[in-house]
Amino acid sequence: MTEPVHLPPVSTVRQYDTHRLIPSKYNADLASVLVRIADDDQHLQAIFDLEGITNDRLWAEDGLLPEIGRDELVFGVPNSHVVNATFTHAHPNGSRFNGPDRGAWYAGFDLETAQTEVAFHKSVEYAEINRFEDSVTYDDYLADFSGSFHDLREGSEFKSALDPESYIASQELAEQLLEAGSLGVIYRSVRRTGGTCLACFRPALVGNVRKDKRYRFTWAGKTMPEITCESTVEA
Repeated sequence: MTEPVHLPPVSTVRQYDTHRLIPSKYNADLASVLVRIADDDQHLQAIFDLEGITNDRLWAEDGLLPEIGRDELVFGVPNSHVVNATFTHAHPNGSRFNGPDRGAWYAGFDLETAQTEVAFHKSVEYAEINRFEDSVTYDDYLADFSGSFHDLREGSEFKSALDPESYIASQELAEQLLEAGSLGVIYRSVRRTGGTCLACFRPALVGNVRKDKRYRFTWAGKTMPEITCESTVEA
């Protein structure tokens, strides 16, 4: 007989104006970009067809990705493509609470936590090439959450899921939670003391998504960037 899986406790979460920072380059109007590079209408259609073949979000919206069904995605609401892309374009190695085949919506309860998390992970990329010289912008997407999430903020039983050096335990836990129907996880930020993060497993729970401000992260020889507010992003 299979032993029952022991899961973290569940807490009711009602948190508004959470922050998720997404690179501004993904905010570009794809259609206008493709129009500029196409030679004629026939060429443009061929480019659109190719983009559709290679775009996991479009595959998922057509019900062709095994790890996330079309019925889980969101349609007809502002920024639905942003939400869907988050769940269908996972990092090749996965992230803390998701594997490579299905993404999750990560957000900080406050802006500084979201910025610290993003700055850390981007700095890791630069450390791999030993070059901290770059300037990139991120758009802040606000979202509201209301639901029952598995809570890792208290106790030490699931401490390994917050290992700053490894995602092995956290991804295993996330797989168990998904199988159990979990809505997501709330946890203390690994990168910013005092910060709180949320990883939502279900697209439909990412509510009232809207763009706020744009921030520039500038690395000038140091491991952590200078962060400045650049502008308000048009919805």
